[in-house]
Amino acid sequence: MSTPVAVVTGASSGIGAATARRLAADGFEVVCAARRRDRVEALAAQIGGRAVVCDVTDQASVDALADAVGGCAVLVNNAGGAVGLDRVEDADPARWQAMYDTNVAGVMRVTKALLPALEASGDGRIVVVGSVAGHEAYVGGAGYNAAKFAAAAMVKVLRLELLGRPLRVTEVAPGMVETEFSLVRFDGDAERAAAVYRGLTPLSADDVADCIAWAVTRPAHVNIDRIDVMPRAQASAAVAHRTG
Repeated sequence: MSTPVAVVTGASSGIGAATARRLAADGFEVVCAARRRDRVEALAAQIGGRAVVCDVTDQASVDALADAVGGCAVLVNNAGGAVGLDRVEDADPARWQAMYDTNVAGVMRVTKALLPALEASGDGRIVVVGSVAGHEAYVGGAGYNAAKFAAAAMVKVLRLELLGRPLRVTEVAPGMVETEFSLVRFDGDAERAAAVYRGLTPLSADDVADCIAWAVTRPAHVNIDRIDVMPRAQASAAVAHRTG
């Protein structure tokens, strides 16, 4: 029996890198896809996988990914992220467009490109890494909320459209995860990024990777529709208990 192939986008850091490592440990051949060549090549070498440089906002790049992958059984749409924490009245349209292009259109491009291979595997699994922000709005989150709400809707639509075919669809929606997420959101402001997690123990990238690996390794008749995972100290998108 050949080794099943899993494709992970946004695999250069954070949840994507942790997921690639976990799936490799679980017996998958992992295709690590991301924009940062040095990082994905180093990761692929560590886990015995394959590296493909891919920008999910570029159709030609996604088409090249599909050609390079060939057959696959699992797709983890992890590429995405937030930019800024601006109110609507202060919104920068370019930031909103960037969030939509990665979190929504990027998921569409990669899923569409790999869907034939996923279906041909006989048990294709599509995971979209969403966010609690895709189900709960919060002040300053409108751009990211809009993108992640749209991604969550896409998961539901896919579940309906693919019903009766050998394909499973899952959303994993994390709360606070300490990765580069906040550093990117706040344009490299390390102090502001660190403050997001101050006074509580956030999730790690490995915690989320564990959820993803569990979902894609259930028996073929089991579809995990959605996993919401937050730190014990976080009760909603905007409500958390902090000490000190």
